[in-house]
Amino acid sequence: MKKTLFDKVWDAHVVKEIENGPQILYIDKHLIHEVTSPQAFGELEQRGIPVFRPDQIVATADHNTPTVDQHLPVKDALSRNQLAQLTENCKKNNITLYGLGHKYNGIVHVMAPELGITQPGMTMVCGDSHTSTHGAFGTIAFGIGTSQVAQVFASQSLLLQKPKSLRVNVNGTLKSGVLPKDVILYIISKLGTNAGTGYFCEYAGNVFEEMSMEGRMTVCNMSIEMGARGGMIAPDQTTFDYVKGREFAPQGADFDKKVAYWKTLPTDENAIFDKEYHFDAADIEPMITYGTNPGMGIKISENIPVENNASFEKSLAYMNFEKGQSLVDKEINYVFIGSCTNSRIEDFRVAANYIKGKKKADNVTAWFVPGSQQVAEQIVQEGLNEVFENAGFTLRQPGCSACLAMNDDKIPEGEYCVSTSNRNFEGRQGQGSRTILASPLVAAATAIEGKIIDITKQLN
Repeated sequence: MKKTLFDKVWDAHVVKEIENGPQILYIDKHLIHEVTSPQAFGELEQRGIPVFRPDQIVATADHNTPTVDQHLPVKDALSRNQLAQLTENCKKNNITLYGLGHKYNGIVHVMAPELGITQPGMTMVCGDSHTSTHGAFGTIAFGIGTSQVAQVFASQSLLLQKPKSLRVNVNGTLKSGVLPKDVILYIISKLGTNAGTGYFCEYAGNVFEEMSMEGRMTVCNMSIEMGARGGMIAPDQTTFDYVKGREFAPQGADFDKKVAYWKTLPTDENAIFDKEYHFDAADIEPMITYGTNPGMGIKISENIPVENNASFEKSLAYMNFEKGQSLVDKEINYVFIGSCTNSRIEDFRVAANYIKGKKKADNVTAWFVPGSQQVAEQIVQEGLNEVFENAGFTLRQPGCSACLAMNDDKIPEGEYCVSTSNRNFEGRQGQGSRTILASPLVAAATAIEGKIIDITKQLN
């Protein structure tokens, strides 16, 4: 029987099968943060159940953390309480925590891969929808709800219905200036936000094979935005080279043994998927969104489509855009480069490369927020901070920041923000704020120009 990558990893983790029903799946790694874990800890305590495998859990503080003055007490009372609660719960249950100020602190989906906690062939969960990021390593990784967080605390397993399989193939040569973020925004714009519902998606084709691990993480991160439970890319030499030598990766002979196993994981030739799509890389261009879900995306050179349906019109009304409008030359006062989608060193290199020797537009407030303490350190080591400072930008401290309105970094009502994050829902970045999703290159260009520009004209 020919098996997909997903089948191989899933089947290796089935503890028990319930006839014609769900399966009990063992979870290798459980990542937690301050927002979705307190209620789960509370439930266990109430029922007198201990945490079953604390050594399989890693915690970090990210959603509520401030991105300035992290050495000072957190001002916001709710955030301060949640962070204190996480510290207390981890101490009580003997769980490793990388809290504020720790050298390994960062956004959960940035710090776990860079520390080698994420490895091919694993099952990983977190009470966070963008856990799909880790699928870039050939890992079954997905977000879970609070009651499931409690289930994993208690048993290191989950009762689940096995999802169906979907493959998205992208082959060919990408044009200049097209980044992994554009690839996934393009796919979602073509397939819509429900195409992946009930499926686990594998990304295949030379475009993904040629991507860096950071690019692959960006793609898998947004799998959830097309409704998929998660996304995966087969592990290969790029994966092995990335994992090797990281803090918590296997070392020496153990690493070689793991690699031999990881090489068996890619999908067998002629394995059958429940659903399959094919795209030509040459059709993809730098993308932006115009609406209130990530599927409402267009090439930067295109105009907003003309559709007649209530939700489309409601979306345009919220964004204060019109059917048929071009977004080129639209004035933008806020730019955000960060989030678990695009806050890795590669994203800041792309931005710095464009910004070097230029000056930020006077009308723009730009937040550049690294995804972890390690990324922040690399930015300084590579001198990228000087590029940003010379151009008039300020680098902030690591955290989820302006991706979601759960900390101080909120976009004011009515303002537009060109953002490298993953969601453009109503009020996502602050009540009444308007989000335009884009790649770090498009975001950097917007910050310099003070408006959206057709970046393809500069590149060609």
